[in-house]
Amino acid sequence: MLGAIFAASYCYSVGHSAMALLLLVIGNVLLVAHVFLLNDWAGVHQDLRDPARTAGVFLHRGVRRSEIGWLLLLLLAASLAIFSQLGRMTLLVALMIAAASALYSAPPAHWKGVPLANSFLHLLGGVLHFLLGYSIFQEVDAKGMEIGLFFAVVFSAGHLVQEVRDHEADLRNGIRTNAVMFGKRRIFATSFLLFTLANALLLVLALTGSVPEALSLVVGLYPLHLYWTLQTWREALTGESVRRLQMRYRWLYAGIGAAMVASVLWA
Repeated sequence: MLGAIFAASYCYSVGHSAMALLLLVIGNVLLVAHVFLLNDWAGVHQDLRDPARTAGVFLHRGVRRSEIGWLLLLLLAASLAIFSQLGRMTLLVALMIAAASALYSAPPAHWKGVPLANSFLHLLGGVLHFLLGYSIFQEVDAKGMEIGLFFAVVFSAGHLVQEVRDHEADLRNGIRTNAVMFGKRRIFATSFLLFTLANALLLVLALTGSVPEALSLVVGLYPLHLYWTLQTWREALTGESVRRLQMRYRWLYAGIGAAMVASVLWA
């Protein structure tokens, strides 16, 4: 959505913008649902062995794995049908998102268990999700890639925090995540370095005019994130402390996203 809002600010056809945004929302909901269902479908056996997740596994709710498989395919087909109405570039971006999701979750690739490659897919996915909306109203250009990179770095940093949170479960299931291979303290520190890089990117984007200059002010929230991170580190990266950190920075970046929307609309 943020990509569309940034690009639509240069579009003067209000009726066209409203209809395109509606189709984007519907298509994106279907595509994201496909991505999450594919991950659940592919990782069902690992989830059954995870005490924290086994109760929520769809098999325990009377839903067969084949039914989930058909549903995720229908969701993908429906989303692609919608994106095909928004232009060839938008459809291509949606196909790339689906392909990245398949590489990450589905056998035989299952890059979720390939260190560094899984982070690369999250970085790529972050850029693509931004460009999905951006491509509806603007040609994919350097400016779109630069703004998308900010979201991609945030997305990748959050993925590493999730790996730290799931370290014990992934270790039991033999999933070779970055946290399992390199140690959760090292990966936790890396995740914060990526969040720091994201803040630096946002500042550069604001100062160079790629995003409204007022957004440079939100970088002032960085010390708050630093404080939360150090607190989690001192608590030995327990599952509870990492989940609390996730909740906090998600609200923080949701606020940054809202500030972006407000600044673009105001401009």
